[in-house]
Amino acid sequence: MLLVLFLLLFLSIPPLLLSDPAPNLATDPFLSGALNHSYNIDCGGTANFTSTFGRPWLSDRFYSGGSPGMVAEPHRFAQPQERTLRFFPPSSSGKKSCYSVPVLPGRYYIRTFTVYDNYDSKLRSPSYDVSIEGTLVFTYRSPWPEQASKSGAYSDLIAPVVDSIADICFYSIATDPPVIASLELAPVHPLAYDAATTGSDMILVNYGRLTCGSNLFGPGFTNDTDQFARVWQSDADFRSSNIKVKALSAGGHQIMGSNQQPNFFPTRLYETAVTTVNPEDILEYQMPVDTRLSYMVWFHFAEIDVSVTSAGQRVFDIVLGENNVTRIDIFKVVGGFTAFKWFYIMENLTDPILKVQLVPVVGQPILCGLENYAMAPLDMATVPAQVAAMRALKESLKVPARMGWNGDPCAPSTWDAWEGVTCQRNPKGPGLVVTHLELASQGLKGFVSDQIGFLTDLVSLNLSYNSLGGNLPWGLGQDTLVTLDLSSNKFTGDIPDSLGSNNLQTALLNNNELEGQVPEKLYSIGVHGGIIDLSGNKGLCGVPTLPACPMFWDKKGLNTTGKIALAASFAFVLFAAALVAFVIYVKRRENDYDFDFPQDFSYFSSAIAAKRNRYHRAKSFMQLEMETQSSNGLHNNGTAL
Repeated sequence: MLLVLFLLLFLSIPPLLLSDPAPNLATDPFLSGALNHSYNIDCGGTANFTSTFGRPWLSDRFYSGGSPGMVAEPHRFAQPQERTLRFFPPSSSGKKSCYSVPVLPGRYYIRTFTVYDNYDSKLRSPSYDVSIEGTLVFTYRSPWPEQASKSGAYSDLIAPVVDSIADICFYSIATDPPVIASLELAPVHPLAYDAATTGSDMILVNYGRLTCGSNLFGPGFTNDTDQFARVWQSDADFRSSNIKVKALSAGGHQIMGSNQQPNFFPTRLYETAVTTVNPEDILEYQMPVDTRLSYMVWFHFAEIDVSVTSAGQRVFDIVLGENNVTRIDIFKVVGGFTAFKWFYIMENLTDPILKVQLVPVVGQPILCGLENYAMAPLDMATVPAQVAAMRALKESLKVPARMGWNGDPCAPSTWDAWEGVTCQRNPKGPGLVVTHLELASQGLKGFVSDQIGFLTDLVSLNLSYNSLGGNLPWGLGQDTLVTLDLSSNKFTGDIPDSLGSNNLQTALLNNNELEGQVPEKLYSIGVHGGIIDLSGNKGLCGVPTLPACPMFWDKKGLNTTGKIALAASFAFVLFAAALVAFVIYVKRRENDYDFDFPQDFSYFSSAIAAKRNRYHRAKSFMQLEMETQSSNGLHNNGTAL
């Protein structure tokens, strides 16, 4: 990963006390608020407020830790969001702290205000790094330039956000606490700054955004707005001081072709310009660069001199470094009072100062604006499924804030990963994967989330000497797992059959509260020369050195054989009961098959007596009738003689 050396001096914008403008809801994206996923966060602030420019500012939120603070001399800062700050002591917040802001996927303009005016009385500005979406973008090293350190500096960039969280993270160097005073974020057009050809996986870091012949303007600083939310600063500090220049103005003429998508360059940018006084002079700018990166340089022109009325009257060359890259004739291309944009990508730089020269060919050169962006490719990020798994583990293990488990677990690749976490390139595709978790004796008090199963490249897991409880998840059975140490915790329940991959060589489960039968596959580790320790678990059974498990017992319950035996026994009891009931039923049928079995004993006795009386009465009546028939001259079979 190429390190971006960001010099605060060149983007230092002194806080300004400006007049009260009327806010423009249509052109300031920061006015649309959370509905448009734009935010103005007063870092360290405790209350929402509306600025002088009608922009809503939110109290501090979305941070991972740290403490609020106040600049040492608040009277020196005109804006409320510049007076408060949040700092992140590594001792309590960890080396990596983040603002994680909920947004929709897309491209975003992100601006920070950073200041150190001895608020902590240490008389030394801190050293730290800043990353956006897992890519290192700013490197602050002590001592900061005095102007930037004391007065503060605005820094900005354009970055893609691929998920629903924009991570702005700070990494402490040594024991220094990173610090931030305000954070602004607004969505921009996805194809802005030639993203269609350069690729959307690129962060454009601002190394200078200049308006020529005008003062600083932009959202939050003046009532002149930029629909892209950019702030344009005067070119005076970057222009070669030994060349005499004069400012030009459009004089009220309408500028055509400005403020159009995808870049929405503001009309005001083209209403002023500078040119040289002497026709033979070269208009020169000096821009700081990091030679390890490529740069996208944008030029903004408009022929606003009424004396130029045809092509060929103003012609000049653009020289970048020592290379003559193009010839410009504004009127020939677009005519007068029309915005004209052109950019060039610089690669393989060798000088930390990039010279931008406009060399006259016919007449004097003219320039309305100049932008210089470092092109920082997105660093490799952790595989999304493993990011989700690690965040779930952070919650379930109750990882303390001092360990700095914030943002991406593995990125930027130039930083150490989360404390206790080791990562490597994904062997099966793009991105980074987690390979080692070494979290012994960290005071963890939760449980192991089932999401650990998504760490499919895990080689070693050490959670020993904590106070973790609950059952061992079934996901702990990765084929890649070689070393597992869960000793001296409070794990309960049985050992899942998934534990015992072919690569597992060390399994330390001693001194827990596990129970049930030990899987044979796990125990075979020791048989084949590995290391296994199951001691200190009173409920485990079924392998040598441990008690035998009860008959038919497996995993806190009956095994398959026991279940079959139990089912057979139950079936036999049912059969026997049914047989006894059948015998009783047949016996009763021999005496009387016309009546139902009574529902209780008293009813049974009275019913039997009643039935017997009815039977004897019926028998006597039949005998009497037969005798009567015999006396009438009938045979016993009822036929006539």
